[in-house]
Amino acid sequence: MTDVLAVEDTKTHCLLYKAVLQRAGHRVTCTSTMAEGLAEIRRRPFEVILLDLGLPDGDGLELMRQCLALRPESNVIVVTANGSVTGAVQAMRDGAFDFLLKPFDERHLLNAVENAARGPVRAEGEAAERKTRLFRLGGLGGRSPEISEIRATVETVARSMATVFLSGEPGTGKRDCARAIHAASGRADGPFVPLEFKGASSEETEAELFGRVGDVVGRETDGAIAAADGGTLYLGGICALDSGLQFKLLRFLESATIRPVGSPFMRKVNVRLICGTHLDPLEEMRAGRFRKDLFYHLHVIPLHLPPMRDRQGDIVEVAEDLLGEFAREEGKPFTGLSESAKQALLDCPWPGNLRQMANVLRAVVAQNGGPLVEPEMLPPDMGCPPSLPPAARNGVEIGGGVSSALAGRTLAEIERIAIEAAIGRNGGSVPQAARELDVAPSTIYRKREAWGRGDDADGVRRSGSD
Repeated sequence: MTDVLAVEDTKTHCLLYKAVLQRAGHRVTCTSTMAEGLAEIRRRPFEVILLDLGLPDGDGLELMRQCLALRPESNVIVVTANGSVTGAVQAMRDGAFDFLLKPFDERHLLNAVENAARGPVRAEGEAAERKTRLFRLGGLGGRSPEISEIRATVETVARSMATVFLSGEPGTGKRDCARAIHAASGRADGPFVPLEFKGASSEETEAELFGRVGDVVGRETDGAIAAADGGTLYLGGICALDSGLQFKLLRFLESATIRPVGSPFMRKVNVRLICGTHLDPLEEMRAGRFRKDLFYHLHVIPLHLPPMRDRQGDIVEVAEDLLGEFAREEGKPFTGLSESAKQALLDCPWPGNLRQMANVLRAVVAQNGGPLVEPEMLPPDMGCPPSLPPAARNGVEIGGGVSSALAGRTLAEIERIAIEAAIGRNGGSVPQAARELDVAPSTIYRKREAWGRGDDADGVRRSGSD
């Protein structure tokens, strides 16, 4: 039995808390104002405190801080309206254990309270070490304000059951970020199951996701959701799901049950979901390619991972983190990067982002003995168009004739040279380059994503590219 205090000014919510939690064997005390809640907390301890941030007589965040000062052993779950995620995230940074977004169902309420009642289950030192390592390998190392904010958000949302929606260009580390969230969560001892949607048939994808009952009666193959029971499921390329599977995924999110392909029976599961895409999910929804109801179920905590070209201040530190890990794996005595190698990495635009950097450094470690990475160990071309002269990276002759750098090149190559040159002239700013070229910034971002996938400027994959 858990002692629960609910500070909630809406009578119907108080009745819901009591009905659901008392039925599960917990003891519930309800108050409706900040003053009443504070009086109860001073009177006796509670294991779990359900706290509405929108109280009539004061700031819910301030009450939470007072709760934790008076009763640091209590775990606080903040409750807020669906449009007030910012307040919930701030509460978690200030020490809340979890948060619930209204409207929520009985299952979410009970799961949140029982998770809070159990509290941390692993040694904090071991958890911190594991989390730090995954942060480094997931490209979340560095000191730039952007990545520091992302790390803080990851640590904050890890303690919650809320769905995280990761976006970013291909190769920016969305799956690794999801793994880091899992490692920092109370589910870290459970499974982490990643599943990428990459254009398989609808039937194959459904079986991969929900499982399948085979020809032998009673023989069932688990899908990704069942495999992640008690842990975390990461769904990459979420916007690639067809409408039928989007509906079935929505049904799972609403009921926490699945039915394997070919089975008449439903199965209950307990899974924390994180999803990712390299597309703009809001644009996909507006265009009608992604269900609105599913979007709002998934897009609770949006987190955008920036491309490496926008993380100049982090490149060397991220590279050193990866180098150290690969050197340990291979048993090689690498100690770091030479100054000239650091400059070479800084000069690279990294169209393939973190994935490309990891592949480059893994190959360097496998093929060389150390102790320092030198420029000659790096691939000759790490991102510029093939045989692109240095002068063409900084400018393209327009008018009065065609630069020799463009002679014999395809239209797609010339377009890429012109775009990269404009970005270089504008100090790396895509919006300024777009104004110079009289195109929308989204056009440039889309083309750079295509280049990162190995496609040409029209999005057509070249033969032999991965």
